[in-house]
Amino acid sequence: MTKLISWFKSNKLTVILIIAVGYLLWKQNYPGPVYPLLMSSRQGINQEMAVSGALPKAGGGFIPPVNDIAPTDTTDRMVIKESTMSLMVKDVAESIKTIQGTAEKFGGFLINSHISKPQESGSGSISVRVPEAKLTETLAEFRKAGLRVTDEYISGLDVTDQYVDLEARLATLNKTKVKFEEILDRATQVQDLLNAQRELINLQQQIDSIKGQQQYLSQSAKLSRITVYLSTDEFSLPYSPTNPWRPNVVFKLAVRSLVSNLRNLGSALIWIVVYSPIWIPILIVVWFFSRRKKS
Repeated sequence: MTKLISWFKSNKLTVILIIAVGYLLWKQNYPGPVYPLLMSSRQGINQEMAVSGALPKAGGGFIPPVNDIAPTDTTDRMVIKESTMSLMVKDVAESIKTIQGTAEKFGGFLINSHISKPQESGSGSISVRVPEAKLTETLAEFRKAGLRVTDEYISGLDVTDQYVDLEARLATLNKTKVKFEEILDRATQVQDLLNAQRELINLQQQIDSIKGQQQYLSQSAKLSRITVYLSTDEFSLPYSPTNPWRPNVVFKLAVRSLVSNLRNLGSALIWIVVYSPIWIPILIVVWFFSRRKKS
């Protein structure tokens, strides 16, 4: 030990060089502490609800548009339903196939699916649409695809008032269009013809836009969206466990951290070996001059 300390004292430059190279290689490869993957929830709703003017809430559900009108007095409500579910499963890929098949069996279809880290602690998500009348049955079948349901949420957005408002606007535009068609039929001047045609084109574009919004609201109310988050690890699901300290889970996290750090160490050693043509000659030169200085 005394000889080693004395060697360090007499070869300070060499020691500093080795530490600097090692630090740079470690910085290059070390990704930081290992934490479970927390998947983002309620994805893709912004784009889908942009047409109707509604925005998703942070915890699920929807915020009605700012210019929302007063509720209409009708019993036949048009409600867009959305459901999210978190499942612990044995095999993420197989469970996603099962969920997709179940949705198609009930007359639904796949929107998107995603699998992350299939070779390690697998996690993923799948979004489907199913007929609103089959929503309860579909959710019951989805629960069977996992070991345990850790979280489930259903939200609804009542778009009846928006639909009624669109109908009123559409009726007004159609009446205005009829008047401009009458003006076009009676017009004799070229300028009057051009103005009437321009207004008719503008009105038709507004009518088509409103019809598109109505169709979207109607179809969305008929087909409910279900998003299922799946993982083999409870802590990778987008929810907070009621009892976050669990010895078996902590043990799994510790093992994963050990494996990850061993991989990082192995990667660092590989980098050191690959860069040896650079640092070995430098080390030899430093050692040569230090020996020469002593002699």
